[in-house]
Amino acid sequence: MSNPKYLLFPGCVIPYRLSSYEISARKVLAKLDVEIVEMPEYNCCGYPMDVINHDLMLTLAARNLCIAEKVGLPIMTLCNGCFCSLNETNKILKEDKKLREKINGYLKEVGMEFKGTIEVKHLIYVLSEDVGYEKIKNAVKKPLAGIRVAQHSGCHVLRPRKYVGRDDPENPITLKELIRLTGAECLDYMDETECCGNPIIGVNEDVPFQMAKEKLDHVRAVGAQALITVCPFCHIMFDLNQPRIERAFNEKFNMPVLHYPQLLGLAMGFSPEELALNELRVKPTELLSQIK
Repeated sequence: MSNPKYLLFPGCVIPYRLSSYEISARKVLAKLDVEIVEMPEYNCCGYPMDVINHDLMLTLAARNLCIAEKVGLPIMTLCNGCFCSLNETNKILKEDKKLREKINGYLKEVGMEFKGTIEVKHLIYVLSEDVGYEKIKNAVKKPLAGIRVAQHSGCHVLRPRKYVGRDDPENPITLKELIRLTGAECLDYMDETECCGNPIIGVNEDVPFQMAKEKLDHVRAVGAQALITVCPFCHIMFDLNQPRIERAFNEKFNMPVLHYPQLLGLAMGFSPEELALNELRVKPTELLSQIK
């Protein structure tokens, strides 16, 4: 069986604000024989435009799908929002002939046509379905025994179920199983599937800060040493905004938030520097000292 080969769609946020996610993902994927091809001349996935103009979102997403169809490779995303937009558009346009003709009318102006010949996957589904748990387990050289973490899968890698259809949105297990392959313990906690709050932070900070604070409360209550994410927006909410949440509620969490490839990379034997752990806002000092 040949090794998986994907066009990497990094999206907008990761290259500008969270390079540590992309750096660590590239490290572990290369070690797991997943071939990455750079996505040529891609544009925004369209997700931020959906609440304003649905057709524009579909057209932006479809343009990216057309590029992948021309190259002849499936797309892999690191971002939950990009996965939602590209995967959903791909499935909707494949099923709805009338809408496909409408969107292709827009795409014709830039010399493109959506045909529906490729697939879109998020990183966690590439790891769980294409690489496989056995190969990941065999790549672990320094099992993280004794490390206790919690996971936050985020919303758009699971929902809507009719378009994702890979994990249970009410009881997701994919990220938990991937974490357990590292040797770390993945702890259950209250309200695991609650949203991070980030989607509304542009119009209101009070509500998302309260939602993120409650999540950090619940993660801390079970004794987790870190929270593991697979979405740049969730990561920004819990890591980058953690000092602001602490000031807003006069409370100290000091909860490190790692991208999943960083956790896996540590178990595979990569150094913290190779995985860009120094770029995290909340430093995982205690966790790293325990691994050493």
